[in-house]
Formats: sequence, C-alpha cells, structure tokens
Amino acid sequence: MTLGINAIERSFSWSRADIGFLGLCICPEPTADSRAEAEKYIIDCSRDWAESVVTGDRSKRRIYFADDFVGTDTKGRIYDKAMVTRETGPAKQITSNHLDSVRIRFFGDTAIAHGSESWGRKDGSKGRYVWTDVWVRRNGQWQVVAAQDAAAPIDAK
Repeated sequence: MTLGINAIERSFSWSRADIGFLGLCICPEPTADSRAEAEKYIIDCSRDWAESVVTGDRSKRRIYFADDFVGTDTKGRIYDKAMVTRETGPAKQITSNHLDSVRIRFFGDTAIAHGSESWGRKDGSKGRYVWTDVWVRRNGQWQVVAAQDAAAPIDAK
C-alpha cells in the first residue's frame, strides 16, 4: 500500500499547539528541589563574586559568567566577562566585601537576583552596593548574563 503525498504531508504537519506541548515535555518547569538547588547555586556564586573582589581569586567566575555577559557598574560603565575574570591579585584598597542579601525570582529558565553587599576600605571608609543580576539556564548550567550595579546608602536596607 502506498500513501499519497497529501497523506504523508499531513502525517508530518505540526500545529503550534503540538509544538508547544512538545516543548513542555522536553523543557519541564523546574521542580521545587531543582529551584532550591538553583537558588543555592546563584547565592553561592553571588557570595563568591563579592568575596573575590578582596581575595583576587576570580577562577570560579569563568564558570558562572556567560561568554556573552554584559554589566553596568556604579559609574555607568559597561563591563564584560573578560573584565570580571581577569586575574588581578588581592585588592589593594578594599579590605572587605560581604554579601548582605539576595532575593531570587524564577521565570522558567531565567532567574532575577536582587542583592546587596557591604564593603570596607583600608582608609576606614565603608559603602554598600545594590544590584540586579539576570541568570539564564543554558544546557543545564545557570550563568549570569547581565548585571546592573548601584551605590546605595549604608543605612538604607
């Protein structure tokens, strides 16, 4: 028995609903456990980012920064992965930089992290940054793809 060309075309035609259903089957919404793991990972990476400002150890950053990462610093300057992963050694002026808080919201394979960190310098001055980072899960790996940093008053928590 041979099939006509129209029967073959119909057997391979997909509606948008079929494709949408297929997408749900292939890319399921993260479970509570996987979200908790992702949240812990993002917080740990945020802590590493803050603390590595002082230690100068930027080796982990190569993993969690996406190759196409772009950020804006507190002075409005653009920076990329090459700039945040360059080894510079321990900080000369900054003596501490601690993660204060992180709040994460998930939107499928995207997460928005809002956080703050406090820093101190050798001269005794102190400060605080607030920031928003955008994380994307690609090939099963969470990576930061964008960041926006702002200076904030120390007491405005």
